[in-house]
Amino acid sequence: MSRFEFTRRDLMKTGASFAAAPYLLNAQASAAPKAKAKSVIQIWMWGGPSQIDTFDPKPRAGEDYCGPLDKEIGTNVDGITVNAALPKLAKHADKYSIIRSMTHGTNAHETASYLVQTGHKPTPGIVHPCAGAVVSLFKGRGKGYDKKLPPYIVLTEPQGRFSECGFLGLDYKPFATGGDPAKDPFEVSGIIAKGISEKRQQSRRQLLGKLDTLGKSASNLDIFKVAQSSRQEAYDMILGDTKDIFDLSTEKKQTREMYGKNTFGQSCLMARRLAEYGVPYITINYKGWDTHKRHFETMKNKLPELDAGLSALFADLSDRGLLDSTIIWWGGEFGRGPKVQWNAPWNGGRSHHGSCFSVVVGGGGFQGGKVVGKSDEKAAKVAENPVHPQQLLASMYTLMGIDPAAKLPNNRGLDEIVMPLAEGEGLLTEIM
Repeated sequence: MSRFEFTRRDLMKTGASFAAAPYLLNAQASAAPKAKAKSVIQIWMWGGPSQIDTFDPKPRAGEDYCGPLDKEIGTNVDGITVNAALPKLAKHADKYSIIRSMTHGTNAHETASYLVQTGHKPTPGIVHPCAGAVVSLFKGRGKGYDKKLPPYIVLTEPQGRFSECGFLGLDYKPFATGGDPAKDPFEVSGIIAKGISEKRQQSRRQLLGKLDTLGKSASNLDIFKVAQSSRQEAYDMILGDTKDIFDLSTEKKQTREMYGKNTFGQSCLMARRLAEYGVPYITINYKGWDTHKRHFETMKNKLPELDAGLSALFADLSDRGLLDSTIIWWGGEFGRGPKVQWNAPWNGGRSHHGSCFSVVVGGGGFQGGKVVGKSDEKAAKVAENPVHPQQLLASMYTLMGIDPAAKLPNNRGLDEIVMPLAEGEGLLTEIM
Protein backbone atom coordinates (compact mmCIF):
# COMPACT_ATOMS: atom_id res chain seq x y z
CA MET A 1 0.00 0.00 0.00
CA SER A 2 1.49 3.34 -1.00
CA ARG A 3 1.59 6.41 1.24
CA PHE A 4 -0.90 8.17 -1.03
CA GLU A 5 -3.35 5.26 -1.00
CA PHE A 6 -3.24 5.50 2.76
CA THR A 7 -4.01 9.19 2.75
CA ARG A 8 -7.05 8.62 0.55
CA ARG A 9 -8.36 6.23 3.16
CA ASP A 10 -7.71 8.84 5.79
CA LEU A 11 -9.71 11.30 3.75
CA MET A 12 -12.66 8.92 3.56
CA LYS A 13 -12.54 8.64 7.34
CA THR A 14 -12.63 12.36 7.95
CA GLY A 15 -15.28 13.47 10.36
CA ALA A 16 -16.97 10.56 12.07
CA SER A 17 -13.72 8.79 12.91
CA PHE A 18 -13.13 11.25 15.71
CA ALA A 19 -16.00 9.66 17.58
CA ALA A 20 -13.87 6.52 17.91
CA ALA A 21 -11.43 8.06 20.38
CA PRO A 22 -13.41 9.60 23.23
CA TYR A 23 -10.34 10.20 25.39
CA LEU A 24 -9.21 12.73 22.80
CA LEU A 25 -12.39 14.77 22.97
CA ASN A 26 -11.46 16.04 26.41
CA ALA A 27 -8.25 17.63 25.23
CA GLN A 28 -7.51 19.93 27.48
CA ALA A 29 -9.07 23.12 28.12
CA SER A 30 -6.49 24.25 30.63
CA ALA A 31 -5.56 27.90 30.97
CA ALA A 32 -5.20 28.47 27.26
CA PRO A 33 -3.67 31.82 26.24
CA LYS A 34 -5.62 34.16 23.99
CA ALA A 35 -5.01 33.21 20.38
CA LYS A 36 -3.48 35.74 17.99
CA ALA A 37 -2.98 33.31 15.10
CA LYS A 38 -5.54 31.15 13.34
CA SER A 39 -3.26 29.23 10.99
CA VAL A 40 0.34 28.11 10.63
CA ILE A 41 2.15 27.69 7.32
CA GLN A 42 5.25 25.61 7.97
CA ILE A 43 7.84 25.63 5.21
CA TRP A 44 9.88 22.55 5.95
CA MET A 45 13.33 22.77 4.34
CA TRP A 46 13.83 19.04 3.96
CA GLY A 47 17.47 18.14 4.47
CA GLY A 48 18.52 21.38 6.17
CA PRO A 49 19.32 24.73 4.47
CA SER A 50 22.63 26.55 4.82
CA GLN A 51 22.46 29.41 7.29
CA ILE A 52 25.32 31.28 5.57
CA ASP A 53 23.71 31.12 2.14
CA THR A 54 20.34 32.39 3.37
CA PHE A 55 19.61 34.44 6.50
CA ASP A 56 22.99 34.57 8.30
CA PRO A 57 25.52 35.72 5.67
CA LYS A 58 29.22 35.86 6.59
CA PRO A 59 30.89 37.70 3.68
CA ARG A 60 34.12 38.19 5.61
CA ALA A 61 34.59 34.49 6.40
CA GLY A 62 36.28 33.83 3.06
CA GLU A 63 35.83 31.46 0.14
CA ASP A 64 36.23 28.30 2.23
CA TYR A 65 33.01 29.23 4.02
CA CYS A 66 31.03 31.24 1.50
CA GLY A 67 32.07 29.89 -1.88
CA PRO A 68 30.53 32.06 -4.61
CA LEU A 69 27.70 33.18 -2.30
CA ASP A 70 29.96 35.67 -0.55
CA LYS A 71 27.84 38.81 -0.61
CA GLU A 72 25.18 40.17 1.70
CA ILE A 73 22.43 42.63 0.91
CA GLY A 74 20.72 45.22 3.05
CA THR A 75 17.01 44.83 3.74
CA ASN A 76 14.16 47.26 4.25
CA VAL A 77 15.03 47.16 7.97
CA ASP A 78 18.12 49.11 8.99
CA GLY A 79 20.91 46.91 10.30
CA ILE A 80 19.53 43.59 9.00
CA THR A 81 21.18 41.86 6.06
CA VAL A 82 20.52 38.59 4.25
CA ASN A 83 22.50 36.77 1.60
CA ALA A 84 22.54 38.71 -1.66
CA ALA A 85 20.97 35.66 -3.33
CA LEU A 86 17.65 36.64 -1.65
CA PRO A 87 16.92 40.14 -3.03
CA LYS A 88 13.12 39.79 -2.97
CA LEU A 89 13.03 38.60 0.62
CA ALA A 90 15.29 41.53 1.52
CA LYS A 91 12.41 43.86 0.61
CA HIS A 92 10.10 42.21 3.17
CA ALA A 93 12.33 41.89 6.23
CA ASP A 94 9.88 44.07 8.16
CA LYS A 95 7.42 41.15 8.00
CA TYR A 96 9.62 38.46 9.60
CA SER A 97 12.18 37.87 12.32
CA ILE A 98 15.36 35.84 11.92
CA ILE A 99 16.53 33.49 14.68
CA ARG A 100 20.27 33.05 14.07
CA SER A 101 21.01 31.04 17.19
CA MET A 102 18.91 27.89 16.81
CA THR A 103 20.69 24.85 18.22
CA HIS A 104 20.16 21.25 19.29
CA GLY A 105 23.59 19.81 18.57
CA THR A 106 22.38 16.84 16.52
CA ASN A 107 23.63 16.07 13.03
CA ALA A 108 21.47 13.01 12.24
CA HIS A 109 18.41 13.63 10.06
CA GLU A 110 15.98 11.43 12.00
CA THR A 111 16.82 12.68 15.48
CA ALA A 112 17.11 16.32 14.38
CA SER A 113 13.77 16.17 12.54
CA TYR A 114 12.14 14.70 15.64
CA LEU A 115 13.58 17.44 17.86
CA VAL A 116 12.49 20.28 15.57
CA GLN A 117 9.09 18.93 14.53
CA THR A 118 7.95 17.70 17.95
CA GLY A 119 10.09 19.75 20.36
CA HIS A 120 10.59 16.59 22.42
CA LYS A 121 13.69 14.49 22.92
CA PRO A 122 13.40 10.97 21.48
CA THR A 123 12.14 8.55 24.14
CA PRO A 124 12.17 4.75 23.75
CA GLY A 125 8.70 3.37 23.11
CA ILE A 126 7.07 6.77 22.58
CA VAL A 127 6.50 8.76 19.40
CA HIS A 128 5.40 12.31 20.18
CA PRO A 129 3.08 14.14 17.79
CA CYS A 130 4.57 16.83 15.58
CA ALA A 131 3.36 20.43 15.71
CA GLY A 132 0.75 19.94 12.99
CA ALA A 133 -0.90 17.09 14.87
CA VAL A 134 -0.92 19.09 18.12
CA VAL A 135 -2.53 22.09 16.41
CA SER A 136 -5.03 19.76 14.77
CA LEU A 137 -5.91 18.32 18.18
CA PHE A 138 -6.49 21.68 19.87
CA LYS A 139 -7.74 23.73 16.92
CA GLY A 140 -9.25 21.12 14.62
CA ARG A 141 -12.65 19.47 14.51
CA GLY A 142 -14.72 19.95 17.61
CA LYS A 143 -12.45 22.83 18.66
CA GLY A 144 -13.78 25.61 16.45
CA TYR A 145 -12.86 24.27 13.01
CA ASP A 146 -15.90 23.04 11.14
CA LYS A 147 -14.75 23.18 7.50
CA LYS A 148 -14.88 20.20 5.15
CA LEU A 149 -11.15 20.02 4.43
CA PRO A 150 -8.96 18.25 7.01
CA PRO A 151 -7.39 20.58 9.61
CA TYR A 152 -3.83 19.45 8.84
CA ILE A 153 -2.70 19.39 5.22
CA VAL A 154 0.72 18.69 3.71
CA LEU A 155 1.81 19.91 0.29
CA THR A 156 2.54 17.57 -1.32
CA GLU A 157 4.28 14.62 0.42
CA PRO A 158 4.49 13.70 4.13
CA GLN A 159 7.66 14.81 5.88
CA GLY A 160 8.62 11.23 6.73
CA ARG A 161 11.33 10.25 9.25
CA PHE A 162 8.60 9.33 11.83
CA SER A 163 4.84 9.22 12.23
CA GLU A 164 3.60 12.82 12.32
CA CYS A 165 0.57 12.00 14.48
CA GLY A 166 2.60 10.07 17.08
CA PHE A 167 0.66 8.61 20.00
CA LEU A 168 -2.37 10.79 19.25
CA GLY A 169 -3.34 8.26 16.59
CA LEU A 170 -4.21 8.26 12.92
CA ASP A 171 -7.06 10.76 13.27
CA TYR A 172 -4.36 13.43 13.57
CA LYS A 173 -2.30 12.31 10.65
CA PRO A 174 -1.97 14.98 7.93
CA PHE A 175 -3.79 14.78 4.63
CA ALA A 176 -1.06 14.73 1.97
CA THR A 177 -2.27 16.19 -1.30
CA GLY A 178 0.11 14.38 -3.65
CA GLY A 179 0.25 15.80 -7.18
CA ASP A 180 2.07 18.92 -8.30
CA PRO A 181 0.40 22.34 -7.86
CA ALA A 182 2.55 23.69 -10.72
CA LYS A 183 0.59 21.49 -13.13
CA ASP A 184 -2.94 22.08 -14.37
CA PRO A 185 -4.97 20.46 -13.03
CA PHE A 186 -3.40 20.06 -9.62
CA GLU A 187 -4.23 16.38 -9.07
CA VAL A 188 -5.10 16.19 -5.38
CA SER A 189 -5.19 12.67 -4.00
CA GLY A 190 -8.78 11.48 -3.61
CA ILE A 191 -10.29 14.82 -4.72
CA ILE A 192 -9.16 15.72 -8.23
CA ALA A 193 -8.12 13.06 -10.74
CA LYS A 194 -6.99 13.83 -14.27
CA GLY A 195 -9.51 12.71 -16.88
CA ILE A 196 -12.30 11.96 -14.39
CA SER A 197 -15.06 14.55 -14.60
CA GLU A 198 -17.53 15.43 -11.85
CA LYS A 199 -20.26 13.72 -13.89
CA ARG A 200 -18.23 10.50 -13.97
CA GLN A 201 -17.60 10.76 -10.22
CA GLN A 202 -21.33 11.02 -9.63
CA SER A 203 -21.98 7.98 -11.88
CA ARG A 204 -19.45 6.00 -9.87
CA ARG A 205 -21.15 7.05 -6.64
CA GLN A 206 -24.56 5.95 -7.92
CA LEU A 207 -23.17 2.58 -9.04
CA LEU A 208 -21.54 1.98 -5.65
CA GLY A 209 -24.84 2.81 -3.96
CA LYS A 210 -26.68 0.22 -6.05
CA LEU A 211 -24.10 -2.46 -5.21
CA ASP A 212 -24.14 -1.77 -1.46
CA THR A 213 -26.88 -4.24 -0.55
CA LEU A 214 -25.50 -4.80 2.97
CA GLY A 215 -25.52 -1.09 3.71
CA LYS A 216 -29.14 -0.80 2.55
CA SER A 217 -30.36 -3.77 4.59
CA ALA A 218 -28.61 -2.60 7.78
CA SER A 219 -29.02 1.15 7.37
CA ASN A 220 -30.64 1.51 10.80
CA LEU A 221 -27.56 0.24 12.64
CA ASP A 222 -25.40 2.95 14.21
CA ILE A 223 -22.18 1.67 12.64
CA PHE A 224 -23.68 2.02 9.16
CA LYS A 225 -25.04 5.46 9.97
CA VAL A 226 -21.53 6.56 10.91
CA ALA A 227 -20.11 5.03 7.73
CA GLN A 228 -22.74 6.80 5.64
CA SER A 229 -21.98 10.12 7.33
CA SER A 230 -18.26 9.71 6.61
CA ARG A 231 -18.97 8.77 3.02
CA GLN A 232 -21.17 11.83 2.57
CA GLU A 233 -18.46 14.15 3.91
CA ALA A 234 -15.89 12.61 1.59
CA TYR A 235 -18.15 13.08 -1.44
CA ASP A 236 -18.86 16.65 -0.39
CA MET A 237 -15.12 17.24 -0.73
CA ILE A 238 -14.85 15.44 -4.06
CA LEU A 239 -17.99 16.83 -5.69
CA GLY A 240 -18.68 20.05 -3.81
CA ASP A 241 -17.17 23.52 -3.83
CA THR A 242 -14.26 22.39 -1.67
CA LYS A 243 -12.36 21.00 -4.62
CA ASP A 244 -12.34 24.50 -6.15
CA ILE A 245 -9.89 25.54 -3.41
CA PHE A 246 -7.27 23.48 -5.22
CA ASP A 247 -7.96 25.02 -8.64
CA LEU A 248 -5.08 27.45 -9.06
CA SER A 249 -6.16 28.28 -12.62
CA THR A 250 -8.62 30.76 -11.11
CA GLU A 251 -5.72 32.92 -9.89
CA LYS A 252 -4.47 35.79 -12.04
CA LYS A 253 -1.50 34.99 -14.26
CA GLN A 254 0.43 37.80 -12.59
CA THR A 255 -0.18 36.30 -9.16
CA ARG A 256 0.97 32.83 -10.19
CA GLU A 257 4.11 34.29 -11.77
CA MET A 258 4.86 36.35 -8.66
CA TYR A 259 5.06 33.12 -6.64
CA GLY A 260 7.09 31.35 -9.34
CA LYS A 261 5.73 28.77 -11.79
CA ASN A 262 7.42 25.86 -10.07
CA THR A 263 6.34 23.32 -7.45
CA PHE A 264 7.54 25.34 -4.45
CA GLY A 265 6.15 28.66 -5.66
CA GLN A 266 2.73 27.23 -6.47
CA SER A 267 2.75 25.34 -3.15
CA CYS A 268 3.16 28.69 -1.40
CA LEU A 269 0.21 30.06 -3.37
CA MET A 270 -1.81 26.96 -2.49
CA ALA A 271 -0.89 27.39 1.17
CA ARG A 272 -2.17 30.97 1.09
CA ARG A 273 -5.49 29.73 -0.31
CA LEU A 274 -5.76 27.05 2.39
CA ALA A 275 -5.01 29.58 5.15
CA GLU A 276 -7.59 31.90 3.62
CA TYR A 277 -10.09 29.02 3.73
CA GLY A 278 -9.29 28.48 7.40
CA VAL A 279 -7.15 25.32 7.57
CA PRO A 280 -5.29 25.58 10.93
CA TYR A 281 -2.02 23.90 9.91
CA ILE A 282 -0.43 23.66 6.48
CA THR A 283 3.01 22.21 5.75
CA ILE A 284 4.99 22.70 2.56
CA ASN A 285 7.50 19.88 2.42
CA TYR A 286 10.24 21.54 0.33
CA LYS A 287 12.77 18.92 -0.64
CA GLY A 288 16.25 19.20 -2.13
CA TRP A 289 18.29 20.94 0.60
CA ASP A 290 20.45 17.99 1.69
CA THR A 291 23.34 19.17 -0.45
CA HIS A 292 26.34 17.03 0.42
CA LYS A 293 27.66 17.31 -3.12
CA ARG A 294 27.80 20.14 -5.64
CA HIS A 295 25.99 22.41 -3.22
CA PHE A 296 26.44 25.65 -5.11
CA GLU A 297 25.20 24.24 -8.41
CA THR A 298 21.99 23.27 -6.60
CA MET A 299 21.68 26.68 -4.95
CA LYS A 300 21.63 28.39 -8.37
CA ASN A 301 18.13 26.97 -8.82
CA LYS A 302 16.93 26.61 -5.25
CA LEU A 303 17.63 30.09 -3.88
CA PRO A 304 15.73 31.98 -6.62
CA GLU A 305 12.77 29.59 -6.11
CA LEU A 306 12.84 30.20 -2.37
CA ASP A 307 13.29 33.94 -2.79
CA ALA A 308 10.28 34.33 -5.10
CA GLY A 309 7.90 31.92 -3.35
CA LEU A 310 8.49 32.95 0.25
CA SER A 311 8.60 36.70 -0.45
CA ALA A 312 5.35 36.44 -2.45
CA LEU A 313 3.72 34.55 0.42
CA PHE A 314 4.64 37.25 2.95
CA ALA A 315 3.53 40.05 0.60
CA ASP A 316 0.29 38.38 -0.47
CA LEU A 317 -0.81 37.49 3.05
CA SER A 318 0.01 41.03 4.18
CA ASP A 319 -1.91 42.63 1.29
CA ARG A 320 -4.96 40.48 2.08
CA GLY A 321 -4.88 41.30 5.78
CA LEU A 322 -4.09 37.68 6.67
CA LEU A 323 -0.52 37.99 7.94
CA ASP A 324 -1.66 39.12 11.39
CA SER A 325 -3.50 35.83 11.84
CA THR A 326 -1.14 33.49 9.98
CA ILE A 327 2.22 32.29 11.28
CA ILE A 328 4.87 31.50 8.69
CA TRP A 329 7.59 29.19 10.02
CA TRP A 330 10.59 28.55 7.75
CA GLY A 331 13.39 26.12 8.63
CA GLY A 332 14.70 22.57 8.48
CA GLU A 333 16.03 19.96 10.86
CA PHE A 334 19.43 21.70 11.06
CA GLY A 335 21.71 23.96 9.06
CA ARG A 336 24.69 23.01 6.97
CA GLY A 337 28.38 22.84 7.74
CA PRO A 338 29.83 26.33 7.46
CA LYS A 339 33.09 25.12 5.93
CA VAL A 340 32.71 24.04 2.31
CA GLN A 341 33.94 20.52 1.50
CA TRP A 342 35.79 21.25 -1.74
CA ASN A 343 37.54 17.86 -1.97
CA ALA A 344 36.21 14.77 -3.79
CA PRO A 345 33.73 13.15 -3.61
CA TRP A 346 31.91 16.21 -2.23
CA ASN A 347 33.17 18.68 -4.82
CA GLY A 348 31.88 21.72 -3.02
CA GLY A 349 29.29 20.23 -0.66
CA ARG A 350 28.08 21.14 2.78
CA SER A 351 27.60 18.68 5.66
CA HIS A 352 24.92 18.51 8.39
CA HIS A 353 25.18 21.10 11.16
CA GLY A 354 23.00 21.09 14.28
CA SER A 355 25.17 23.30 16.48
CA CYS A 356 23.97 26.57 15.00
CA PHE A 357 21.39 27.27 12.32
CA SER A 358 18.75 29.79 11.30
CA VAL A 359 14.96 29.84 11.41
CA VAL A 360 12.57 32.53 10.15
CA VAL A 361 9.17 33.28 11.70
CA GLY A 362 6.65 35.97 10.87
CA GLY A 363 2.98 36.83 11.17
CA GLY A 364 0.33 35.60 13.60
CA GLY A 365 1.76 37.59 16.50
CA PHE A 366 5.43 37.17 15.67
CA GLN A 367 6.95 40.59 15.09
CA GLY A 368 8.87 41.48 11.97
CA GLY A 369 12.14 43.33 11.46
CA LYS A 370 14.06 41.72 14.30
CA VAL A 371 16.98 39.35 14.78
CA VAL A 372 17.16 36.90 17.69
CA GLY A 373 20.52 35.59 18.85
CA LYS A 374 23.86 35.69 17.12
CA SER A 375 26.26 33.17 15.61
CA ASP A 376 30.05 33.40 15.66
CA GLU A 377 32.07 34.88 12.79
CA LYS A 378 31.70 31.71 10.70
CA ALA A 379 28.16 30.66 11.69
CA ALA A 380 29.60 27.54 13.30
CA LYS A 381 28.55 28.11 16.92
CA VAL A 382 25.99 30.14 18.82
CA ALA A 383 27.60 33.32 20.15
CA GLU A 384 24.62 34.84 21.94
CA ASN A 385 21.18 33.74 23.17
CA PRO A 386 20.84 30.06 22.17
CA VAL A 387 17.31 29.10 21.13
CA HIS A 388 16.14 25.48 21.31
CA PRO A 389 13.33 23.95 19.24
CA GLN A 390 11.01 23.61 22.24
CA GLN A 391 11.17 27.38 22.84
CA LEU A 392 10.17 28.04 19.24
CA LEU A 393 7.30 25.54 19.33
CA ALA A 394 6.07 26.69 22.74
CA SER A 395 6.00 30.27 21.43
CA MET A 396 4.10 29.23 18.35
CA TYR A 397 1.58 27.21 20.36
CA THR A 398 1.04 30.18 22.67
CA LEU A 399 0.26 32.45 19.72
CA MET A 400 -2.20 29.82 18.49
CA GLY A 401 -3.93 29.90 21.87
CA ILE A 402 -2.61 26.51 22.98
CA ASP A 403 -1.27 26.21 26.50
CA PRO A 404 2.21 24.59 26.36
CA ALA A 405 1.47 23.06 29.78
CA ALA A 406 -1.77 21.39 28.64
CA LYS A 407 -1.81 17.63 28.82
CA LEU A 408 -1.65 15.55 25.66
CA PRO A 409 -4.42 12.96 25.83
CA ASN A 410 -3.63 9.39 24.90
CA ASN A 411 -4.90 5.90 25.45
CA ARG A 412 -1.65 4.64 26.96
CA GLY A 413 -1.81 6.50 30.23
CA LEU A 414 1.23 8.60 29.36
CA ASP A 415 1.76 11.73 31.44
CA GLU A 416 2.74 14.05 28.62
CA ILE A 417 2.23 17.78 28.14
CA VAL A 418 2.26 19.78 24.94
CA MET A 419 5.67 21.39 25.29
CA PRO A 420 7.83 21.09 28.40
CA LEU A 421 10.50 23.78 28.75
CA ALA A 422 13.80 23.17 30.49
CA GLU A 423 14.81 25.32 33.41
CA GLY A 424 16.03 28.69 32.20
CA GLU A 425 14.26 28.41 28.86
CA GLY A 426 11.36 30.66 28.00
CA LEU A 427 9.12 31.86 25.23
CA LEU A 428 10.54 34.11 22.53
CA THR A 429 8.91 37.16 24.10
CA GLU A 430 11.34 39.51 22.35
CA ILE A 431 9.52 38.87 19.07
CA MET A 432 5.98 38.17 20.37
